[in-house]
Amino acid sequence: MTVYFIGAGPGDPDLITVKGRRLIEQCPVCLFAGSLVPEAVVACAPEGAKVMDTAPMTLDEIIVEIEAAETEGQDVARVHSGDPSLYGAIAEQIRRLKQLGIDYQIIPGVPAYAAAAAEMGQELTIPEVAQTIILTRTAMKSSSMPPGEDLDTLGRTGATLAIHLSVRNLLEIERALTPHYGADCPVVVAYRVGWPDQAIIRGTLTDIREKMRSAKITRTALIFVGRALAEEAPDFRDSALYDGAYPHILRPKKKAAG
Repeated sequence: MTVYFIGAGPGDPDLITVKGRRLIEQCPVCLFAGSLVPEAVVACAPEGAKVMDTAPMTLDEIIVEIEAAETEGQDVARVHSGDPSLYGAIAEQIRRLKQLGIDYQIIPGVPAYAAAAAEMGQELTIPEVAQTIILTRTAMKSSSMPPGEDLDTLGRTGATLAIHLSVRNLLEIERALTPHYGADCPVVVAYRVGWPDQAIIRGTLTDIREKMRSAKITRTALIFVGRALAEEAPDFRDSALYDGAYPHILRPKKKAAG
């Protein structure tokens, strides 16, 4: 018996991996995080499968269901949104499974930041403009941030930030990042990416909070901050990857004629 932690992607049922869908089709028990995973993603569960939305459940209740499946020798599809390695709350489940001696595997999924970049129609790593992406969040009612991972510290890098679980903390984001990025720094908020009502809202550190208030968006949004996010990208050099002046192992330098 195995518990499969499956990344379902950001919402679009077509953005789950082939492997993830195949496992859902095979597992007689399916536990899915219904607050962020559409029912359409798990509609392919086999006929007669036990399919449960874990959004209203506690960790203890989830483990009880897994233990029951283990007793019956039934594999479990534990379906999370995005990629389960990012804010998936799987670490505490894995700890319990190890204590119980229950096998598990993690099946990666499309993370929200990657799906959002696709909807934005942009590359996040622009030569000599931005080559680093920091995935982070801010502390509100959830667990506190570890030392050195506050926005002021991360903002000093100048890297593109992808800030999760923080749309209600835009005032603090503006306060902490404006000294490092400038008030006119581009900000993009991706709301419910992959869902029918998704929205991509652009602004700056100065005006994004008012735009969010007008849009009445208070949850399920990912905030990007960085100079690479401008709709009209700043002047930048072409990547060396396809530059004829830069030979590499797959494109060796041509020998001179003669």
